[in-house]
Amino acid sequence: MVEMKKIVFTALTLLFALASCRHPEIQYVDFHNSSTFHPYSVKSADVAMPDGSLNPEVVLLDDGSEDTKIASTPITSMARDLLGVINCNRLIHIAGTFEGHDVDGTPLVQSGKLLLPAEGPVKNIILVSHFTIGANSECPSEAFPLEGIVASKGYAVAIADYIGYGVTANRIHPYMHTESTARSVVDMGLAVLPFLEEIGRKPESDEIILMGYSQGGSTTMAVLDLIQDEYHDTFKVKQVYCGGGPYDLAATFDVSMELDQTGIPSAIPMIVQGINEGEHLGLEMKDFFQERLLNNYQEWINSKKYPVKEINKLIGSSALHEIMTPEGRDKNSPKTARLYKALLLNSTLYFIPHAPVYMLHSTVDQTVPFQNALSAKAWFKGCDIHYDFDDYGKHGTACLKFIMKVASMLP
Repeated sequence: MVEMKKIVFTALTLLFALASCRHPEIQYVDFHNSSTFHPYSVKSADVAMPDGSLNPEVVLLDDGSEDTKIASTPITSMARDLLGVINCNRLIHIAGTFEGHDVDGTPLVQSGKLLLPAEGPVKNIILVSHFTIGANSECPSEAFPLEGIVASKGYAVAIADYIGYGVTANRIHPYMHTESTARSVVDMGLAVLPFLEEIGRKPESDEIILMGYSQGGSTTMAVLDLIQDEYHDTFKVKQVYCGGGPYDLAATFDVSMELDQTGIPSAIPMIVQGINEGEHLGLEMKDFFQERLLNNYQEWINSKKYPVKEINKLIGSSALHEIMTPEGRDKNSPKTARLYKALLLNSTLYFIPHAPVYMLHSTVDQTVPFQNALSAKAWFKGCDIHYDFDDYGKHGTACLKFIMKVASMLP
């Protein structure tokens, strides 16, 4: 009987070992409790499919423009280019929670995703700040984030959901509130550092990399600023990659109001209520939103049911006079002046980067006006920044170009 138990135990052990080889995510399921990053979902997925195309589960930045719709060629090209340089096509997706901070600095449990190559060493941690999303189903912990594909080159990619998504989806997302959003990214990084060591995937280098596009581009610069101010002893930043970012929110407001146009209608209510939430301004949305938006923004924006493209369709116009009230468009009116001042405070230009930065922006970007890149270049004069400004198409297509360029530059 004892011998039979030994045989059964040996067989089960062997079967588990074989299963672990075929399904590398198994090794991350049954481990001792972590006091930092707490996984609740672990799975594996391939970056590229057998035909060379990108995994269809990858969440792309879709700004609804025509050139985004024909982006299948650069998407396929990106997948094939990655296949030529990556260490491992299969990634481990670990969704989990961590102890973060609320907008007022009090503790708040948040969520995010850690992506790892299924095999091989981990070179560095990349802290990614994700681009603008609308539906909770698009957030990193729930989906296959586009930026996460760079993990296939041998990196641990950590992407926080931000407040308002994942386990905090019932909250208003403090959109473009740089302090709270950047802190979510840093808190995720602080949780992931010891977790990687616990699971035996400690990076070969203690240096970290920062990366983000669009909202994530601006947030990435805010993350660098926060690390330099408060966490320079914990994180040594090796390189920063940012693209298409609204670094100068006040200038973005001015350009949009002058043209009476926005390239991303959904961002208007998201910015107004997000900055209002993050800065505790106490503004009322009836003073900013025209009647149709006012009656529906809770469903369209705060339900987290709709992707950005669908929200844009629901709003039904890119003309600001059809979205915002006259008072909301006048930065000299008392209430809008408070919002405008907060936009200035949440711009991510007013510091000196101490790490090398690569900054991409399409000169024809109508979603995040090119003026943002020009403002950044003027402010960061003399800093170690490589500017890559060219006609890369509209916002969504330029995002694909950014990912491909970052992937090619990562060693």
